[in-house]
Amino acid sequence: MKKVFAILSVLTLFVIASCETERVIFTGPFFVRFSESALSVKESFSKEIDIEVQVASPKVEEDVIISYKISGTARVGIDYTIVGESGKVTVKKGEYFGLIKVKLINNSNNIIRSQDVVFTLESVGGNLQIGQGESAIGKAYTLTIIDDCILGGTYIGQRGSVQVPDIFITSTDCENYILSDWNINVFNSSTIMDLKFIDNGDNTLTIPEQEEENLDESQATIRGTGVVDPITRKIILTITLVDFPNQPQVTITYLPD
Repeated sequence: MKKVFAILSVLTLFVIASCETERVIFTGPFFVRFSESALSVKESFSKEIDIEVQVASPKVEEDVIISYKISGTARVGIDYTIVGESGKVTVKKGEYFGLIKVKLINNSNNIIRSQDVVFTLESVGGNLQIGQGESAIGKAYTLTIIDDCILGGTYIGQRGSVQVPDIFITSTDCENYILSDWNINVFNSSTIMDLKFIDNGDNTLTIPEQEEENLDESQATIRGTGVVDPITRKIILTITLVDFPNQPQVTITYLPD
């Protein structure tokens, strides 16, 4: 048995030694490429979108200027804008990444569809090639802009002197909406409470009777009304606490962020 074990040990060492490979050091060709290939985002997204372009090179001795073209179905100035110089992205000396910055334009019209912005790298100086490898991986990047409902997007909730950012309004049919939080200085807690409301199509809103799951069952019923400014998209909701004595009402303002 010991002899068999010894033979197996030797064979194991042989297999391990056979699996060792010589370290391969990449020597080129060096290239520039998009770090990712695609992104989808709703048009109500209010922050700048950073599209990353990278340089694969041992050391960037000077600024690398990369030219790109834009195509697709989205319209510049109507669906999006390029922040800074369009058509060129720079990777600074000593760095390895540059950014194309895109700002979306929220032109919501209750028509849900998508538009694409396609960025394609075209030229770069030095001994760098466009895209990685023979198939030019990372040469193109597609930003898909998904239309949003008129009231969809990110809001700041305000009641009295209290403001709460990053409140979301979403919808799948542009009539029935979900508000992510209405507990803006209403209760002595920061518990997030969502609610459903209906866009009546005439700048008025209806909050149908519903139960707030974060309240005791004996106090959970709410309903209400609201109005929306069609130009600024400012929303004012008046919520009735049905189960409380005298059915008090609270009014909350939501400002597009």
